[in-house]
Amino acid sequence: MLRVLRGPGPAMLRSLGALLCLWALRLPAGPGAAARGLDVAFYRERVRAMFYHAYEHYLESAFPYDELRPLTCDGQDTWGSFSLTLIDALDTLLILGNVSEFQRVVNVLQEGVDFDIDVNASVFETNIRVVGGLLSAHLLSRKAGVEVEAGWPCSGPLLRMAEEAARKLLPAFQTPTGMPYGTVNLLHGVNPGETPVTCTAGIGTFIVEFATLSHLTGDPVFEDVARKALKALWKNRSDIGLVGNHIDVITAKWVAQDAGIGAGVDSYFEYLVKGAILLQDKELMSMFLEYNKAIKNYTKFDDWYLWVQMYKGTVSMPVFQSLEAYWPGLQSLIGDVDNAMRTFLNYYTVWKQFGGLPEFYNIPQGYTVDKREGYPLRPELIESAMYLYRATRDPTLLELGRDAVESIEKISKVDCGFATVSVKSSSKSAK
Repeated sequence: MLRVLRGPGPAMLRSLGALLCLWALRLPAGPGAAARGLDVAFYRERVRAMFYHAYEHYLESAFPYDELRPLTCDGQDTWGSFSLTLIDALDTLLILGNVSEFQRVVNVLQEGVDFDIDVNASVFETNIRVVGGLLSAHLLSRKAGVEVEAGWPCSGPLLRMAEEAARKLLPAFQTPTGMPYGTVNLLHGVNPGETPVTCTAGIGTFIVEFATLSHLTGDPVFEDVARKALKALWKNRSDIGLVGNHIDVITAKWVAQDAGIGAGVDSYFEYLVKGAILLQDKELMSMFLEYNKAIKNYTKFDDWYLWVQMYKGTVSMPVFQSLEAYWPGLQSLIGDVDNAMRTFLNYYTVWKQFGGLPEFYNIPQGYTVDKREGYPLRPELIESAMYLYRATRDPTLLELGRDAVESIEKISKVDCGFATVSVKSSSKSAK
């Protein structure tokens, strides 16, 4: 199962999950790691301890709310009152080998989570966090030693919960274009006054979870709506091959015409590649490769990726956004390792400059953008390091893992977990 690690949400757990995957890779570290003083086993245990510091304080201070507020040691609901941190933690618990806690949490979720509630929920966030989290844990469970019910993987409590959550999202796809609304009420469907403007990522980030659901349940509706949404975006790309940031899902007119690889667009490209790999789908990969050509032609400058006007290709924002740090990992998945490493090293330079990735970094000025200095512990750069290390075994990538562990503990650890920080001033916030 190709689960996409994303932020913000309970991003700390995703960062630690990516670090666990990096340090837990069953590959020989090679002489380069030892020569650079990298004790893989030591850092693996450090990350394990960091996870439990965050997880146990969530259970103590924030459950059953979605998220822990680490500075005030209490909780808040953010994405729909699903005890979201527990769902996010399920697959990490299995990676850690904590089967007993996994089984306990599954029982808690079955008893306590109700999707039949009068809540306006983000279609995008509910899919990637709730549906994706449940499916990932469902598919990992037997490998982790969990006793599964007869008929697995086509049956099981987590699969049933994932299907129930996904069905609540289907009314959002009932538009003339097949592109979904951004928000749906879990009890009543799409509100009459709901805005038809949705970001590109909010339209094109369903194929991994929804196709998996269709294959496991035998109901094609999930994969069908996800594919229709993907093809609608493809149909509405500009003449130079780019997509914008926000589109009207009723009229198919672009409302925000900035084109790039970052916020508002990012996971559309990610899901084309990961969907193509998961489903062995040549059409999805072909779409991405065509986009990739346009992205290189119009947005790439010195191994950075800028924002441009989608119809003209002229630069609109010369910034790097921390959400873009998934891109080197994506490049590695299509075999473009050399370009991936060059871009990764650009991003790693920013990390070393600040001890974390600011949300926005002005490339010409070499500094953060005013009021966008926050580092909400996003996992994207760490995930890219994990994918690239699988491809290259370059010990530089383990150095990023080491730096991430040291930085996160130094600048964001507090008594009740880990907090968002301003990398310009190292001040913490409650998220």
